Parts: sequence; structure tokens; C-alpha cells
Amino acid sequence: MAYTSSSYAQPSHMANPMAMGIVGPKFLAPYPVDLTIVRKLMSLSDGNFGVTDVNGNIMFKVKAKHLSLRDRRVLLDASGIPVLSFQKKLISLHNRWVVFRGDSSDSKDIIFSAKQSSLVQFKTSLDVFLGNNEHGNCDFKVKGSWFDRSCTIYAGDGRTIVAQMHKKHTVQSIALGKDTFAVTVYPNVDYAFIVALVVILHEINEEKNDVE
Repeated sequence: MAYTSSSYAQPSHMANPMAMGIVGPKFLAPYPVDLTIVRKLMSLSDGNFGVTDVNGNIMFKVKAKHLSLRDRRVLLDASGIPVLSFQKKLISLHNRWVVFRGDSSDSKDIIFSAKQSSLVQFKTSLDVFLGNNEHGNCDFKVKGSWFDRSCTIYAGDGRTIVAQMHKKHTVQSIALGKDTFAVTVYPNVDYAFIVALVVILHEINEEKNDVE
């Protein structure tokens, strides 16, 4: 179950978003959902990422698939059931990741894809396309500064905010060698979809840092 933040206030410029059951209607809530995404710097058996609600209850885990020719990640629910899987396209100038339903890698099960908005970026910018769309207008945009761990996710118009992410500093996260992100998902926005975007954003920037 997801929980709401009592301090949330919807920005006056934001239109009421349409219900966005992108991964599934069970990941929608009529109120804002506050999540904490923890990336373990050392890969442990329980996954590379853990996602909790404001009460510390596990909602998702993200695990890397080993023995694969491609970079592949799987998002699991609290029961360990695959919700969706991420796969990087082997040949992609813009670092495109494709997301499938469950543990599938079949094109008929594609939910969305995300890629860098441009080859050279000084600020974080991703274009997100639902389904098999790869060349039309994007359905969502991610903008911000990965260096500052601060990003905002917009609907395709680039003005309607659907989620916001920022770095979360805690004594525990520093002591245990963890990267921790606080994410607020706006009402009626699919929070499994938002978690997937944050993970993809992290993977793209980690790869860029490795190259540099």
C-alpha cells in the first residue's frame, strides 16, 4: 500500500493529470505517493535497488539479470513477482532503454522506451515514448540535473509535472554506502512507471560516468 505526504501541495500551474495506468491500474493512487529509492553501492543478493513507502515498507526491488549479452534489469513487487523488465538497445546513439511487461523481452509486451534527448548533454534530459512509438512526439520528459540528483518528470507538453525526485541525505545511507532518492509521484500517476524512469536515468548516468 502507498502512503501520502501531508505536506504535499499541488502547484497552481499544474492541470489535473489524466489517470495514467501505464504499467497497471493497481499502481495508481488518487493522492500523492512518496517513495524512497535506495541504490546499494555493493550488489547484494536482495537486489541493486530497493523501493519503500514513507513507513519503510518494501514496495519494489530491482535486480540485475546476469549471464546476459544485454544490460537487463527486472522490477519486482514486494512478493518477488516481476512487474516489468528493462533492456538497453544494443545499437543506440541516444542510449535508449526499452521496458517490457513482466519478465518478457517480446516486442508485443513493450510498455515504453526512454532515451537521451540529445547526444551531448550538460543537463539531464530524457524523452519517454509509450508503446512501440520511437519517432513521434514524446509522451513524457525528464529534466533536471543528475549531478545534483534533482529531476522533474513532465507529461509530453513539458509543463505538466507528474513526479519529482531529489537526493535524500541520511546518516544511515552515508554509513552503509547507499545512494538514496526521494520521489514524489503526483495523484493518478503510475508510480511503478516513475520508479522505472528513475532507475533508467540512474543507469544511463552511471554508464556515462564509466566512459568518462
